This record gives sequence, structure tokens and C-alpha cells, in this order.
Amino acid sequence: MPASIFNDVVGPVMRGPSSSHCAAAIRIGRIARDLMDNNIKDVLVQYDIDGSLATTHKSQGSDMGLMGGLMGMDTIDDQLVNSETLIKSTGVRVEIQIKKLNDPHPNTYRLTLSNDTQQHCVQAISTGGGMIEIINIDDTPIKINGDYWETLLFINEKANEQNILNNIHGNFNCDEILAHNWKQGRLIQIKSQKPMAENLLESLHHDNNITYIKAIAPVLSILSGKNISVPFNNCQEMLDYANGKNLSLWQLAVEYESQRGNISSQEVINRMTEIVRIVKQSIAEGIKGTKYHDRILGHQCGKLKEKIKTKEVLNASLTNQIILYVSALMEIKSSMGIIVAAPTAGSCAALPGSCLAIADAIPGTTDEDVAKAMLAGGLIGIFITNRSTFAAEEAGCQAECGSASGMAAAAMVSLAHGTTQQAIAAATMALQNSLGMVCDPVANRVEVPCLGKNVMAAVNALACANMALADYDPVTTLDEVIEAMDQVGRKIPREFRCTALGGLSICQSSKNIEKKLSSNNME
Repeated sequence: MPASIFNDVVGPVMRGPSSSHCAAAIRIGRIARDLMDNNIKDVLVQYDIDGSLATTHKSQGSDMGLMGGLMGMDTIDDQLVNSETLIKSTGVRVEIQIKKLNDPHPNTYRLTLSNDTQQHCVQAISTGGGMIEIINIDDTPIKINGDYWETLLFINEKANEQNILNNIHGNFNCDEILAHNWKQGRLIQIKSQKPMAENLLESLHHDNNITYIKAIAPVLSILSGKNISVPFNNCQEMLDYANGKNLSLWQLAVEYESQRGNISSQEVINRMTEIVRIVKQSIAEGIKGTKYHDRILGHQCGKLKEKIKTKEVLNASLTNQIILYVSALMEIKSSMGIIVAAPTAGSCAALPGSCLAIADAIPGTTDEDVAKAMLAGGLIGIFITNRSTFAAEEAGCQAECGSASGMAAAAMVSLAHGTTQQAIAAATMALQNSLGMVCDPVANRVEVPCLGKNVMAAVNALACANMALADYDPVTTLDEVIEAMDQVGRKIPREFRCTALGGLSICQSSKNIEKKLSSNNME
């Protein structure tokens, strides 16, 4: 299914240090909860010792997200930070194991869930930016991305499969029905835009040869459908599509997302405008001051604001405002406040922080204007995710902050009313400057050097936007840079892809901070 700006690029709205850990884990947990009919007594969570989660599941929010999702929390629940304690207080027994599993994907979650009457096993992967895929249920390969209502029928060998399918076809409008071999018979997977009606579920329950019927709710904001299509998938296709139409990049983004989400152009703009307002509120709260116990850096951006006023920092007014807003968003993220993954939580600040700083410098700029710029940046993100990844675990920090820089550069040109070609040139140059960026978080927290890399991504974007507006030549095409970015990222050693096994992650200062924070959390 084609990527969506609101699913894959700018979103989710969330709490937590990492979208690929926390937001994704919440979504996996919610699907697992539905699979267990909201009745869970025991949970075994397993992480591959050779994957990224073995070293980061605790400090970057995987456990917190999973437990929250298993209790039905959403990505902005204010009780999420207490989820590991809360789930145990309900009587649910939780065990976490790190073992050799040979999982091919670095962000693989294995769950074994049971109650007094049933047990199910779920294998899922986090693919970056909060996006997920359920790849196996009860040893049956399957694909659930959370973009449909899903009904799962576990039928035994005695069941008349054709009669069951005829009943569904005759009484329910669904997008797709898939049949899988299950260890006790067959697993029928039904994808639909709406949940199956209760009366149909009851009629299916009367078939004694159906072992389980499971209703799985979607976890993404934009649903998929059998007739969904998009006008283009990469930059060159977009340019061909736009030839002679005199459309700005944000207008092309609106056309893309409107077709992808089967929603009106105005709804696309309204959704992004709401995201802009959420981010504005988070920036204000970040500047005012934040606190959180499990944190390396305290409140710093307030000091920067004061020094800007007293002119105790170098005179670079727009750059300083960008640094202030980016810092405020990163501080909100580190204190479990509400952020928007753009394209990830670890890179949440560069795109919206820089757009809002520039909007403040341009008189008369509205929230809707910023939303249009964010949509333009989001379309660059679509081209990246179609060819590469936003997961640092797969391609280093160039996949996160590098992508955010390219998106921000295009958005800035849009705010300056530059042309579509100039916006593309800005994104191209910003991505060129980001190749090879590693992910080596200090003390296993998404703070250092993440704050600096978000600032760098935003300032790089500003420079590239100005160069593009002055018609600097990017030399290569955007599609070529994204291709190169993916090749480079896949070759970055595992130690430098968010595993906390190399670089700054293993310096003595990092180890000292990690030990101190661990001791504080045990008190």
C-alpha cells in the first residue's frame, strides 16, 4: 500500500523518546491486546540478542510502550510513563528475555500472551517512525500494518471453509480476504474499512468449527483500501505529473495525500494545521521549562532565550530562533511531553521547529501557511520512505535527522514562496550533506548527540534553502541522493545504528551517566 504523509512521515502525535521503540511498541501492544480479547494474564517478551532492542528496549521506551499498548493506552496517554508499574498492579505477569533468535530485522518484537483459556504468539517489527508490521501469529506468516480493521477467523480442519467465505461475501463489504495455513487448520484474514457487524460475528460464532474469532482495530490514522492509488511514487514521477500544471510542492503534496487517504484536500490541510498547533503548544511548554527524572540534559533552552534577549550570543537572529524552537521540542520529548514524529521522535524537532521559527520571522504567516510548508516537507519524506527507511537501526541517523533536514529544507523554500524546483533542490543538497551520519546515543537515551543533530539538521536545511532560492545547482537529482543515502546507510556498521555499542555510546562519560541514571531509577 502506498505510504501516507500522516502515517509514515509526519506522525504519530506521541509521547516518548523514540517512535520506533515507544510509539511502535504501543501499536504492537494494542494489536496483541485485541488478539487476546483484552484478557491477558501472562506476557513473555523476547528480544534478539543481536538486534537493536536488546540494548535499547528499556532506555528508549519499548517496554513502556508495549505495556501501555497491552493496557489499551494510546500514543499520547499521560499515564504511559507509569505503564510498566500499572500493568503489574493489574495482576498481569510480565517476563522479558534477551536471547539468540536470529531475527533478520533489528527491531523485532516477540510476544507470547496467555490467559486461562488461550495462548497466542505474535512476532512484529518496527520499521521506523512508529510504523509497524505484524509478521507472524501462532507460527503463521501474516501481514498486519494497522491500516485496516482486521477480522481473523481461526478455523479447524473440520470447518467448511467455502461456506464461511460465502457467508462473509454475502453479508459484509470487505476489501480483501486472505487464507493462511494454521497449525490447527486455516486462518482467514479479512481486511475492511469498518468493523464486522455484531450479528455477522454472532452467526460465525455459531459455527463450532471456528476456534477463535478476533477483531483487530486499526492503529493508524489513515486507513488503506482496495481502490487506493497515488499519482506518483518518486520525485521524477512527480515532476512528470506536474509538467505544465504550475503546482507548488505543497499543492502536489495535498493531491498525493488526498488520493492516498481518500479524503478531501481541505481535510489534508486541516489535519496538518492541527499538527502545527500541537507543535506550537509544545514549543511554548518547552521554553517555559520541563522536568523528568530519567534524563541527561536539564532545561536549557530558557537560558538561550534570555541570552538572545540580552545579546550575549552571536547575532544570527533567525538561526538562534531555530535553535531555540528545536531545543524546546527536544526538551519536551525528553520529558515525556507531547511531540509529533517528523519523521521520527528522535528527529522530531528539525522540521516543525525550523518552520515555526521562520514563520515568526515572516509577518502575516498563518498556521495554515506553516501546514502547507510541512506538507511540502512531508512529500519529500514520502520519496525517502518509498526507497529507503526512517529507522536509525537500519541506516543510522542519516535516516532520521538526515531525512528531517531534507524535508525541512523543502518546507523552508515553500514558506519563502520558492518554486517546486527550488524546494527539490534544497532537499537534495540537504540530504547530500547528511550521508553517513551515525546513531550513537549517549547513555542509551535519545538526547545526546540527538539534540545537536536536530539543530544541525535544521541549520543545514536553512543554508540549503537559501542556496536553492539563489538557484545554486544541486548537481544530482533527489532520487539519486535517496538511492545513495540508502546504500550508505545499509553499510554503516551495526555498532553505529542505534545499538549503543559504538561511538559516543561507549565513551566513559556515557557509561558514567548510564550508571548514574540506572541507580536513580532503582531508588
